Amino acid sequence: MVTGKKGKTKHIEILLIEENSENNELTTEIFREAAVSNNINMVNNGVDAMNFLKQENGFKNSVRPNIILLDLNIPTKDGREILKEIKTDPELKYIPIVVMTSSESEQDIINTYEHYANAYITKPSDLDEFIKVIKSIEDYWLKIVELPP
Repeated sequence: MVTGKKGKTKHIEILLIEENSENNELTTEIFREAAVSNNINMVNNGVDAMNFLKQENGFKNSVRPNIILLDLNIPTKDGREILKEIKTDPELKYIPIVVMTSSESEQDIINTYEHYANAYITKPSDLDEFIKVIKSIEDYWLKIVELPP
């Protein structure tokens, strides 16, 4: 655990919405080594993501995340739909969402910011670069930014 600016111990709940199991494992491994105490919950499709966030259908005991890492290209309900749904829900709209996707589409970038994504990151295909990206997310979003409770 890390002490925050006001002397409080910081623990971060992360929701990773990603269907690629290799990315899930690598991301989890990197965050596990983080200086900031955190817990990663993972879902691999859009329906489970919304059930998790609304604590419904098998996710009644899920924990409200402090931050969401969202891939746009996931099954059952894609990340674009999830982003819109979260940011229009009065209970969920304050959770920061970092879009992490393989899409380099200018339209995807514009659309996600129009729907209040907090960041858009194109996932690098190179393993070392992917690790650097995850560590930069950790440094910025877990150590520097004050996340909503």
